[in-house]
Amino acid sequence: MAHCVVEEAEKILDKEFTVLDHGFVRLVDYLGSDQRIVQAARVSYGDGTKSYRQDRGLINYLLRNDHTSPFEQVVFTFHVKAPIFVARQWVRHRTARMNEISGRYSVMKDEVYIPSSDKIALQSEDNKQGRKNEPVSPEVASKVQNALRENAEETFRVYHELLDEGIAREISRINLPLSMYTEFYWEIDLHNLFHFLRLRLDGHAQYEIRAYAEVMLEMVKAVCPMAAEAFINLKLGSATFSARELEALKVMLEGGECTLEKREKEIFLSKLK
Repeated sequence: MAHCVVEEAEKILDKEFTVLDHGFVRLVDYLGSDQRIVQAARVSYGDGTKSYRQDRGLINYLLRNDHTSPFEQVVFTFHVKAPIFVARQWVRHRTARMNEISGRYSVMKDEVYIPSSDKIALQSEDNKQGRKNEPVSPEVASKVQNALRENAEETFRVYHELLDEGIAREISRINLPLSMYTEFYWEIDLHNLFHFLRLRLDGHAQYEIRAYAEVMLEMVKAVCPMAAEAFINLKLGSATFSARELEALKVMLEGGECTLEKREKEIFLSKLK
């Protein structure tokens, strides 16, 4: 199986793509491509690479039917700079390998994430874990930004004061804010990267991590354009229905009434939107 070199991927390798105010994503390395996926899928019966049309059809078939192991043959390594609260959501995806900067060994930079005015909103009334879509007034947004900035400045002032007094870095860092930026290397195969992107590109995901996911999807398009296209068409924004829901859907398509219980019906209808 030949080493895969993708021209479009080589163009973006090691380039920093800005995310939020001080963050970035950088594609450090990649292993494999669309060709690696189809080669791995066909290895059982030894056929070589087919035409573009046949390769595209095979990748779509694999993804549609959840034949995921060929996608695990493609691996990405990213260098990410993100606020700590974003990184803590990120590490919930335990199917990757991660190495993060340590405040025990390094003096942390005085950089924090301050959301832009259009991203500051009140708590959502129907989404317990998210914010409303409408931003607050410019006056309120400015008040929030100033409060966050002043709090961070004071925290970093104390941090450097403790360091100057010779207090251990592992103690001095304790009160540093969640808005502080951290950096890490993240290596993951394409199958699990698609799972990450499907969750983090969803409208219910926090905006800040969605911003990183959007940039990473563009990087996947550069390395594996056919697989990325299949993912967008078949998985991104798709919904899974239970056996009862499929029965109800069949009844509705035939002009009948949905017979699901009230709460189950609400969830079912939300999938159809």
